[in-house]
Amino acid sequence: MPKKYIVDLSTTERQSLFKLTTTGKHAAYKRNHAHILLLADINQAEGGWVDRQISKALGISISTIERVRQRFVEEGIDAALSYRQGRGRKQKRLDGDSEAHLIAIACSEAPQGRERWTLRMLADQMVELNYVESLSHETVRQTLKKMKSNLGKKIAG
Repeated sequence: MPKKYIVDLSTTERQSLFKLTTTGKHAAYKRNHAHILLLADINQAEGGWVDRQISKALGISISTIERVRQRFVEEGIDAALSYRQGRGRKQKRLDGDSEAHLIAIACSEAPQGRERWTLRMLADQMVELNYVESLSHETVRQTLKKMKSNLGKKIAG
């Protein structure tokens, strides 16, 4: 099956990639991506290497090689060399201001009939007071843990 994403480097691109792989300090992924593009380039005397050969020579998975080829063709050399952050990552539910409100609520007097706040009650209170649209008790737990809070623990002595 013919390759869908063909790497066709210009002379200046080839020179800059070669320089990147041989001089200076660069992140390993960036050097690997540059090596992939250099080996996959069809303008070499012997033509571009196939993904299996590149994988064996560099010790890089074929899927990584395919992704680098695709990004080069679709988005250009800078995108192919850069590290792409995970797209599936969720944004933080609480910003600094919301975290401060959560701490203030957690440090306040517990609701009537309760000895102390529960994580679920704190999450519900944050939604009720319109600090956030929705909030899970797990986010509350992680936030309080990060703050190293000492809620409800009495100091002996």
